[in-house]
Amino acid sequence: MTTAPLRKDAARNWERIVAVARDLVDEGTPLQLNDIARRAGMGVGTVYRHFPTAEALLETVATPSLEALAAHGARALADDDPGRALAGFLTRTIEAQVTDASLSTVTAASTDALPRTTELKQTLRSIGTELLERARDAEVVRADLTSDDLVPLMCGIAFAANVHGDPAARVQTARRYLTALLDGLYVR
Repeated sequence: MTTAPLRKDAARNWERIVAVARDLVDEGTPLQLNDIARRAGMGVGTVYRHFPTAEALLETVATPSLEALAAHGARALADDDPGRALAGFLTRTIEAQVTDASLSTVTAASTDALPRTTELKQTLRSIGTELLERARDAEVVRADLTSDDLVPLMCGIAFAANVHGDPAARVQTARRYLTALLDGLYVR
């Protein structure tokens, strides 16, 4: 099913709502649709017409990062070096987690407000599993490592980098932590 394109004013409102939400997420402020309407200078009904819930809005904010990760994952699957492909995908994933505050909440949610979010999360899980299986089959990572292990390990790295890392060096901290983790995962 396709939807009709938004009128120009409606498209501008949608973009303004998403921009305000992005700013609030980056500030660490929870999304409240009434607050977003006030900050965007529009009626709350306008916000609710575009986004019936704060979760739908947060997922919309996270979508560009999820899409970029999926695209990177597709490129990683084309890499003929399984170890490099897995490491590259995990590095890009951890960088996204520490630079986009919307990702942790959206990826950790057990239910999704938008079908596109569900699709992207399934794609990323599938890519991560395939990359890990390829690396395991090539005997470059430990045989006992499962795809269920990767998510909590990556979340742990992102959490540690966000809590213990200097905000200006958060990406470098996360990369350093990931390198230490990968050194423990790879077969010597």
